[in-house]
Order: sequence, then C-alpha cells, then structure tokens
Amino acid sequence: MLRQSLRTFPAIAPRTAQFAAARSLATSAHLQAQVQTKSKKTLAKPGVKNIVLVEGVRTPFLLSGTMGLLNKTSLPKDAVDYIVYGTVIQEVKTSNVAREAALGAGISEKIPAHTVTMACISANQAITTAVGLIAAGQCDVVVAGGVETMSDMPIRHSRKMRKTMLTLNKAKTLSQRLTLLSKIRLGYLTPELPALTEFSTNETMGHSADRLTAAFGVSRREQDEFAFRSHSLAKKAQDAGLLSDVLSVNVPGKGIVSKDNGIRPSSMEQLEKLKPVFIKPHGTITPASSSFLTDGASAVLLMSEEKALAMGYKPKAYLRDFVFVSQDPKDQLLLGPSYATPEVLEKSGITLDDIDVFEFHEAFAGQILANLKAMDSDWFAQTCMGRKSKVGVLPIEKLNLWGGSLSLGHPFGATGARLVTAAVNRLKKEGGQYALVAACAAGGQVVFDL
Repeated sequence: MLRQSLRTFPAIAPRTAQFAAARSLATSAHLQAQVQTKSKKTLAKPGVKNIVLVEGVRTPFLLSGTMGLLNKTSLPKDAVDYIVYGTVIQEVKTSNVAREAALGAGISEKIPAHTVTMACISANQAITTAVGLIAAGQCDVVVAGGVETMSDMPIRHSRKMRKTMLTLNKAKTLSQRLTLLSKIRLGYLTPELPALTEFSTNETMGHSADRLTAAFGVSRREQDEFAFRSHSLAKKAQDAGLLSDVLSVNVPGKGIVSKDNGIRPSSMEQLEKLKPVFIKPHGTITPASSSFLTDGASAVLLMSEEKALAMGYKPKAYLRDFVFVSQDPKDQLLLGPSYATPEVLEKSGITLDDIDVFEFHEAFAGQILANLKAMDSDWFAQTCMGRKSKVGVLPIEKLNLWGGSLSLGHPFGATGARLVTAAVNRLKKEGGQYALVAACAAGGQVVFDL
C-alpha cells in the first residue's frame, strides 16, 4: 500500500524546496489571518519540535468476507526511519505485522518496525508512538498506521484439543500416541472463534452500547437518523471525490478495488424495519446503527517539520497534542470521549468553540449520541466527572461530515489513521485551523488527538 502511496505524496523538486516552505508557511499565514478573526492562538510549544502530517492514505474499506485486501506496506528504502503499525486480531505467524509487512514489501532490513495493539485505537497508538519518536529526536520520518483483516481471522482448536495435540507432540511411542488419540471426543473439534466480548465483563460492546443508550435516553429513532446521516454523508463525499485518501488496490482474483463498499444509503422506512441485534427484543441497536466487520489498512507519513521542508514536502497539518484516558469497562465502556474532551482542550488551552472539525469514531450511533448528551449534562459532569460544569454542546454540523465508521467501515487496527487523515483533509477543504479526533476502545479506553 505504501509503495503506491508514496507516489501520491506531494513531493516537490529539490530546487523548489524553498518555495515549498514558503507555500507551506503561506498556508499557515492564511490560517493565522483566520486566527486573528476568530481570536484563536497557535499551539506551538517553545523548544518542542513541530511534528507534521505530510499525507495519509488507506485501502478501500471493505465489508468482511467480500473482497479481501493486500496488507503490505512499502516505502523507498532510504525514506523512512521507523515503522509503527497497529492491529487487533493478530495472526500468530505475523505477530509483528509491521516488521513482516515491511520485509515482505522489500523494505530494508535495517529499518526497525514494531506493532502495537490497543483495541480500536491501535492506529492512534501507533501515531502517538511515532509522534514521541520524532519529538524525542530519535527519528525524523516515521510511517504509522494499522491493518485488520476480519474476513481471515485466526480460528483456534478448543482448549482440550490444543492440550491433546501438544501432549501428542511429546509422545515417544506409537502406543502413547494411540492412547492419546483414543481420548479425543467430538466436542474437542468445536473451534474457538476470536472473542468479541470484553474479557473483564464477558459482555459484548453491543450489549454495553444498548445499556448506554437506555441510560441516556437515546431513542431508536435518533439512532436510525444518525445512521442514515452517516451513510448519506459518506455517499455524498464519495461521489464528490472527497475521499481522496483511498488508494486503488489490486486484489488477486478480484481485480482493482477503488472504493469503500459498505456505504449503503437507505431510507428511514427501511431502517425502522430492522430488528435489535444485541438485547432482544427490547434493545434499540440494529445492524444499521452498528459499525460492521471490515477489512482495511491505513497509513500516515509523519515527519519533523524541518525534515519535511528539507525533503521538499508540503505538510498538511501539525499534530499538536493527545491524551489517553480509561474508564470503568462495565458501565462506562463507550463514554471515553466525554471524559477526554475537556482534558485535551484544557491541556491545549482552547475551548470547544475553537474546534473547526470533529472526527469521532462511530462504533454505534447510540454511543455517539450518548456522549453528546453526556457532554451537555451538568449532572454528568458533576456526578461522574467531578467537574463544576458540563463540557458543552458539540456542534453536529462539524461532526463527521464525510461519513464515519457506521458507513465507511471499521477495520479495528486501521480506523485511527483514517480518522486523523479525514480530519486533516477536512481542515484543508473547509479552511479550518483546529481538528479534534476521538475514538473509544475496548477496555473502556479512549484517545483524543488535536
């Protein structure tokens, strides 16, 4: 994927590198003019490197089990110092998928790579890890992203079968082997699928989301309307060519795939006919208001600003700050955005009104709506967060205007980089200055990038 993506990066000939810097700064100057109008400020920190996003790309996000994907990354051997990738459901043979993909794609064996996992925010963790490497002066150029292939998940034998097979491998005589084989029962052959439940609570995220929507009074109608909005906006963005981060990929046996295939605008009448999928029959979450299992990969190219300009690249955005928070995985599994929003804003010294672009991961329509209600609740702020007043009203007209995970899809390990890239591209398109990215994750964790 990255072999193709580097060809799309806006590199400029070395002799025009100075112009590139001027153009980049001219763009910043244009934004600074807006800053004065909007009374905003720069978030640059004295003595801290400016870290920029040069470009972000991804494969088409595909419904699990439809087209499949090639999930290898590649950059010219001397163009990158480090590779960090996120994934969730790992294949044992490629547990460090970042390294294996790099080697398989012909990347120099001298370029280190490692893989991180943090549920649905694995790519965000990869990006913030890259930010740390650059800020510490360890690297100047880092590729970060994530990958997930839900249509080819590793499926294990049952625990009893695994134990028998391991013991069989140690058997020294034919008699010992036959004795062990005779103990195998039909039930041993039942496979174990990857668990989509919380280990600590044994509850699916969908069940948790259903309880959350009930607690905050989010109606079935509101969820259907938000799901309809997500698909409609994604279709509009796709038709307008705004999803420019999507690269065409050649899938063996399937041909060229060039767009997400989960975007399916419907009607409210059709959505209303769908039945609950988690808490039956009284739940309110349906397939349409839930993100679907998806195959996909994403990547962003991060550099120190000095290095990017020296190489002739035109940075798209600065990455300024981030926070990770965690809550009770039982009752607050999906409420991370409500807790993290005020933290990252206070850390950066700005307000909710200063944000021009919001990109929030849509695990469920009800999860988004519950968080919006929580942020606008003085009771929640005082009782649950220990704050004097509510966070405020997040303007829906600034949220996920090119669709979200409900419509574009959610490959667990790759979504974080898609969110960041979408936020950056929207900032550029809409002429904004600040974007806020948020994603909740299994275990009651969340990340906020600014």
